Amino acid sequence: MTIEINGTPHDRTPLPGQCLRTYLREEGCFGVKKGCDAGDCGACTVHVDGEPVHSCVYPAFRAQGRSVTTIEGLAGPSGLHPVQQGFLDAQGFQCGFCTAGMIMTTASLTDDQRADLPRSLKGNLCRCTGYRAITDAVNGRPSAVCPAAGAAVGSSLAAPAGPQVVTGTARYTFDVDVPGLLHLTVLRSPHAHARILSIDTSDALAVPGVEAVLTHKDAPDRLFSTAQHENESEDPYDTRVLDEIVRFVGQRVAAVIATSEAAAEEGVRRLRVEYEVLPAVIDPERAMLPGAPLVHADKGIAEGIVRADANVVGELHAGIGDVGAGFAAADAVYEATFRTPRVQHAALETHGAVGWLDEDDRLVIRSSTQTPFLTRRALSRLFGLSRDRVRVVAGRVGGGFGGKQEMLVEDLVAMAVLRTGRPVKWEYTRAEQFTAATTRHPFVITVKAGARADGTITALQLTVLVDTGAYGNHGPSVMHHGCHETVAVYRCANIRTDAHTVYTNTVPAGAFRGYGLGQVTFAVEQVLDELARMIDMDPVTFREINVVRPGDDLTAPGAHVPDLGIASYGLDQCLDRMRAASATTDTAPDGWLVGEGMAIAMIAAGPPGGHFADARVTLLPDGRYELAVGTAEFGNGSTTVHTQIVADALRTTPDRVIVRQSDTDVVGHDTGAFASTGVVVAGEAVLRACRALRARILAAAERTPSEIGCLTADSVAGISLTAIAPLSGSGHFDGTPRSVAFNAQWFRVAVDPDTGELRILRSVHSADAGTVMNPLQLRGQIEGGVAQAIGATLAEHVDVDAAGRVTTAAFRQYHLPTFADIPETEVHFARTTDAIGPLGAKSMSESPYNPVSPALGNALRDAIGIRLTELPYTADRIWQAMQDHPA
Repeated sequence: MTIEINGTPHDRTPLPGQCLRTYLREEGCFGVKKGCDAGDCGACTVHVDGEPVHSCVYPAFRAQGRSVTTIEGLAGPSGLHPVQQGFLDAQGFQCGFCTAGMIMTTASLTDDQRADLPRSLKGNLCRCTGYRAITDAVNGRPSAVCPAAGAAVGSSLAAPAGPQVVTGTARYTFDVDVPGLLHLTVLRSPHAHARILSIDTSDALAVPGVEAVLTHKDAPDRLFSTAQHENESEDPYDTRVLDEIVRFVGQRVAAVIATSEAAAEEGVRRLRVEYEVLPAVIDPERAMLPGAPLVHADKGIAEGIVRADANVVGELHAGIGDVGAGFAAADAVYEATFRTPRVQHAALETHGAVGWLDEDDRLVIRSSTQTPFLTRRALSRLFGLSRDRVRVVAGRVGGGFGGKQEMLVEDLVAMAVLRTGRPVKWEYTRAEQFTAATTRHPFVITVKAGARADGTITALQLTVLVDTGAYGNHGPSVMHHGCHETVAVYRCANIRTDAHTVYTNTVPAGAFRGYGLGQVTFAVEQVLDELARMIDMDPVTFREINVVRPGDDLTAPGAHVPDLGIASYGLDQCLDRMRAASATTDTAPDGWLVGEGMAIAMIAAGPPGGHFADARVTLLPDGRYELAVGTAEFGNGSTTVHTQIVADALRTTPDRVIVRQSDTDVVGHDTGAFASTGVVVAGEAVLRACRALRARILAAAERTPSEIGCLTADSVAGISLTAIAPLSGSGHFDGTPRSVAFNAQWFRVAVDPDTGELRILRSVHSADAGTVMNPLQLRGQIEGGVAQAIGATLAEHVDVDAAGRVTTAAFRQYHLPTFADIPETEVHFARTTDAIGPLGAKSMSESPYNPVSPALGNALRDAIGIRLTELPYTADRIWQAMQDHPA
């Protein structure tokens, strides 16, 4: 049979049952992405005889005799297709993993279909952008600019990888051709808690193509945490690569390595496992009760678990002042309990890695990770290898949101490579992403607050329960972080916090955008809003009275952080924007109930205890500059900002800057791209490297460091840069001291009293990001964060049944926001310059998420007169609340 792919005939016969997506990738069309393999996300969209299809559900044999066009073949001989150019000009992407499919769908639309994008693009999901930039791309509204030499910072520079993203040539984790590749598939536990008594591998090993089976008997007898932090003591060491005790439905039991995915899957089906089923605990409140089943009874303080005999992995009990006296002095006191569910990161590129041994017999792991250097450290420790014998590389990463601050696949891939001596690939399915990767931590938060009639908050009391699931990765840190900035943003003399992080026999939780702040802010901001109502005060005025101001200490119970301070202050400007938004009007459907609400949030620029970055900038013989930096790019935009920093500091144009990154061979160390550090930590290291190189360039021309005016894009003091190259400069930053960023969100909503449908009429966000390094990119980060939080507020929830099984294991069950679900958000920037961040910038990739849920909760309360305290705010839940509490 013959299939024409991008104008070239291909005569390889597809395998029985093979879908077109995998066939095209085997033929080298790496722009065709796997996001779901269920026809839900559109990342695999291609044209068959000019018609768009989801190639993951299109049988390859049906393409016989047809013409297939992928993103690689869309451009013509004269250049980019107009849709590709539109996405490039408007920067209609962030991580870019969905972009090829989005472009292929858009390229097939008629004018009438373009006029109704919510309907026409309903089959294409984007987790990063919030869809506004995609709208601009489709409608031909360019936003990106090409700045002059030395004028990149503050401009809307396009992402350097943009041309590759829109043509499908950007290389993500699995977009490599590795000869002799073996495939790994995992058998997962059907039980929430069980001991493995035996595993019969004989039938699996008899399957043609199966090379090896790995069980707990093959795994290193070392404990580790899947969480990756610079300070390893932040997380309990409670995990093994493969364990004889399984603690949640979906935990690894054994791995089969074979010459094809089909053979590996058949090998898994033929494994025979005998289990001793153990008592399980699913509910976090029951987990702490006497007599509850213990999740990690064999561990304790030595492994970093505070009270294993009560399933408590971490706890916080601390106070400031006297909350009893504070409540006694209050004219109004309000108390409520709030619940937030598990939420999936839903990055369109699932977890996965490819590993091999290089020509020097080094272990090489190419992974979809935010932390290549910490992953190298963890692998070295696990397998007893020196760090110079391990290399970890991240290509372009298809979304992260904190979920890839984990080592969920690299350990088992490394074990398989070391066992077989062959290259090995393991790529999560979308179902595995829901059932075996991490989620956002579910919280139960009780907040009690008091205030005087003049608006002064007299006392704040938090009782917090965090469900970390079967393993403690990130659990204690998320608890501590969630309980800090949420109260530290307010001036209150009396604060008490009692918090626990507990184990349950459920899918583990982990790092997620906001890192606990979103959950606790959801509760605190709604309780304070209710207090303002009780004393008949405008919510903006109430916050203006109580928020921290320049010079204030940022204190919270149990957390003295001397390196954290207010190095710039724009919260007052953010609140002014909220007040201005409230003065506007919007039209709602007749009979609908209308309300408005706002909330604020504060976030530290980086974690406590150090976050390190190395950078090196080299003047190349051809006069260009090469930046080497460890930070991974996954739509966070750090590569673009780093390029801008280099271009400005060295007075050149961005197109003359080459970036090498996210490879442990490139620089000495980089803690990783998490905790909003890509700009404020790695960017500072880049700036220091540039200044060191600039001094060397000026010295070569016998000029002082202050004479930077003589440096141009091509020469220094009239001497060609090529004449003095190569030269290098290095920079390092340890992440301290740290500043804080502020965000405020406002919504006006309408609610249908007959159905409970909530419709957002207007969304306004104000951000204090310090110097805005790239307005277009920062706006996109904020829009994406708001969109993701809207999804978590109105629709998203990972459900676990009474047996511990995840029952929402596909996008169509989970309801990831589509184009039609997300309103456009007005984004405003405060005018500030930070005294700590590079060139005055502050962090802003996580923080826009945090005030969204409480702002929507406050708007909903204003509309229907009822305070809903559990997420998500689905229509049925809103309708039921109105039935239970009629006006």
